[in-house]
Amino acid sequence: MLLPPMPLLPAYITSLFVLTTLLTFIGCVWIIHRASTAATRSKLYKIALGIWVWLTIQAFLAMKGVYHAHPAAMPPRIMLFGILPALLFIAFLFVSPAGRQLLDSLPLQPITYLHTIRIPVEICLYALFLHGTVPALMTFEGRNFDIIAGITAPIVAYFYFSRKQLSPRLLLWWNFLCLALLINIVINALLSTPSPIQRFAFDQPNIAMLYFPFACLPVFIVPVVLLAHLTAIRQLLRRPAS
Repeated sequence: MLLPPMPLLPAYITSLFVLTTLLTFIGCVWIIHRASTAATRSKLYKIALGIWVWLTIQAFLAMKGVYHAHPAAMPPRIMLFGILPALLFIAFLFVSPAGRQLLDSLPLQPITYLHTIRIPVEICLYALFLHGTVPALMTFEGRNFDIIAGITAPIVAYFYFSRKQLSPRLLLWWNFLCLALLINIVINALLSTPSPIQRFAFDQPNIAMLYFPFACLPVFIVPVVLLAHLTAIRQLLRRPAS
């Protein structure tokens, strides 16, 4: 299997994506800073350092070609060294008592606003499509409707937290629906990436996610968004019915 070469991209695409990744990192720090317990807030610097180390490792792997140099590897290298560890960490948070305590202390308002990060992500994906590095099905012109979550996030947050005009049930369903949007694009992206499991987009595959800095999308931004939804759903399901 031959991987198409990564074309030279305009600087604005790379710059916008790097900024989006940085804003996601800042959003994580902001959420921890506003946690309801001092125990969680005291972990702010350790968590921030842990995220930074993770991003550094992923940048190193992507720049060294670990993800794009072996497209025939099974399982795909980006799943083995990037996506799977992130998912295992999320699972650990939900099965460990300390992890559940941390998740339950996180504030729902900034968690909900965090989903606005999906707007610049979708803009980047569309720009990458125009330059031949991701397929059309990964954009809002194809099968990706994730931008709806980004657009509605500040609206839902405003009417729920500021105006108090939405019920917890509606916020819960919004999280479930937006989680489904996320799962949809993740599946399509994985099945469009050059690998033994590729099923779509053979004419214009998803190669951008195998290169730096765009590899940070599946190994960092998507797991953060996933964790935000799962945390919100957990908290809303645990609330007593009013």
